[in-house]
Amino acid sequence: MGVLGMGEPDVSVIIPTHRREREVVEAIGSALSQDGVSVEVLVLDDSPEGTAMHAVATLGDKRVQYARRAVPSNGRPALVRNEAIERAPGRYLYFLDDDDHVLPGALRALALGLEARRGAAVAYGTVEPFGEDPDIVARYTEWFMWAAQCSRYLAYSSWLTVGAILFRGTLIINSACMIRRECAVALGGYDGSIPLYEDVEFHMRGMRRWGHVFVDHPILHYRTGAPSLIHDLKDDQEPIRRSYEIIHRKYKETYGIVDYRALQITSKLLPLPVRVSRRSTT
Repeated sequence: MGVLGMGEPDVSVIIPTHRREREVVEAIGSALSQDGVSVEVLVLDDSPEGTAMHAVATLGDKRVQYARRAVPSNGRPALVRNEAIERAPGRYLYFLDDDDHVLPGALRALALGLEARRGAAVAYGTVEPFGEDPDIVARYTEWFMWAAQCSRYLAYSSWLTVGAILFRGTLIINSACMIRRECAVALGGYDGSIPLYEDVEFHMRGMRRWGHVFVDHPILHYRTGAPSLIHDLKDDQEPIRRSYEIIHRKYKETYGIVDYRALQITSKLLPLPVRVSRRSTT
């Protein structure tokens, strides 16, 4: 039991996986190596043939639970993550993509951030990209540095942080965030109707409703250049347009047009750092 432990795992690390046997083992290893917290890893295999079963079994660690989904999501990670929310017992939930690595000390830093600000739903930190193409890594590095600078500047206000995400560019990605389990349940999980960025919208809803804490600590080693829903779009921008349309509509329906317009105007006037690269990292 970790320093925060109360008899249950402090953090349930949720890893959806789809035909990435080598990568998912690395992701699991990065979670199991965390110190200062009790960790349970829940691997949900979304491939019809259950390709990760043997690779996970070879780890031989009782902290790792493997589940082969009865009905694959067909590329809808929101459905996989929502199933995991129902299964996970931890006080805090951390969703790790199967080709990324959580950095040393990250889970403890996020959990302590939430412990220190007990009303907040979401804690998030900084991201370090890696990959085989140095030009791609450089572009993502620029983006994540900008996101970190903005997050430090806006850390005092969850309202303005949400505004920056809506109107200036996303400051978060899924595996840079940790959320309280009860908040994830109260939110109803991820919105499966959003084609892309449903992870941003999910954590943003929690931040807007209950608040957040920015933890200025490296959280994620983010793999660039790998196949994914975002990376495989090529020139088709319609899923992105549709996603933002839904996200903005939901905010207006929840908080009203007056709040939405006030947030829009205020966010656009914020003296945030100049964003060098305009390529999204999510």
